[in-house]
Amino acid sequence: MKILITGGAGFIGSAVVRKAVESGHEVVNLDALTYSGNLANVAQVAETGAYAFEQADVADAAALRAIFARHRPDAVMHLAAETHNDRAIENPLDFVRANVMGTAVLLEAARAHWNSLTGEAKDAFRFHHVSTDEVFGELGDEGAFTEETPYDPKSPYSASKAGADHLVRAWGRTYGMPVVLTNCSNNYGPFQFPEKLIPTVISRAMEGREIPVYGQGLQSRDWLHVEDHAEALLTVLGKGRLGETYAIGGNACVRNIEVVKLLCAYLDKYAPGNKPHAEKIAFVADRPGHDYRYAIDASKIMSELGWAPRHSLEAGLEETVRWYVDNWDWVQAIRDRGFTSERLGLLTA
Repeated sequence: MKILITGGAGFIGSAVVRKAVESGHEVVNLDALTYSGNLANVAQVAETGAYAFEQADVADAAALRAIFARHRPDAVMHLAAETHNDRAIENPLDFVRANVMGTAVLLEAARAHWNSLTGEAKDAFRFHHVSTDEVFGELGDEGAFTEETPYDPKSPYSASKAGADHLVRAWGRTYGMPVVLTNCSNNYGPFQFPEKLIPTVISRAMEGREIPVYGQGLQSRDWLHVEDHAEALLTVLGKGRLGETYAIGGNACVRNIEVVKLLCAYLDKYAPGNKPHAEKIAFVADRPGHDYRYAIDASKIMSELGWAPRHSLEAGLEETVRWYVDNWDWVQAIRDRGFTSERLGLLTA
């Protein structure tokens, strides 16, 4: 299968690119290479004959038409998105443009391509939209999101992703496009840009800097290793029922402060400093509108499609710390481009 993967130079997208090529698929990686896009993330498969790269913005209709005509993909996996909540607080319209308009433009390009296909090729085509559990809002102390949970986004980021989800379903119902959707929990693992919680903790600790924790770190997340997520996404693409949504979680719901303490313990083991890394933890003002708790009930994908996460949270976090320690030059290259991991999203007006 030839798969067009948008956002394939990003964190989750690059994991899907690597896994797809390793699984025998051909891949066209479409990425605009904005600040977090990094072709180093796919270097291990870039020289294979099964990989091609196209630099383009998913909101550029002319570029998309040309790419579909040039590569004639059998499926689309849409992962390109602006994702960082703090950035969304400062620049919400950037998220609306990328996540809502970008998805609409991509849907139209994919629909035109799908309509140009005939016979088995048309029947086999799939458009897989990859989304987040944040579209469902937040949970109290109990319960978990399912595919039936009503949408209740609370932030500019989650609202933009909710809008994209609704567009994909609308194209499926109005035009009959063969779509599937997935909503995942928080991802972690190698190659994550150092603006999210886990790589921020690791990178700042290794640099001897303060480790900021929002509020008291009591927010709880369901953590999903990115390689498990990539396997789940390819499973849904190949076996998921058209028009269906699949919730994907890691079955690892833990408070943020506990994740930070685990990371500090592994850092003490693999990158010891002159004092325990946990002593660098500093509690800072919480993010505006910070959701309290997310959890995913992944029973549908597990029972219908036979997928299950392979990484425990403890083993996955230890592996992730070791990867960053062993690949510090990857982080340093990002630092050399000017990223300092200073906080964004503080409301000043």
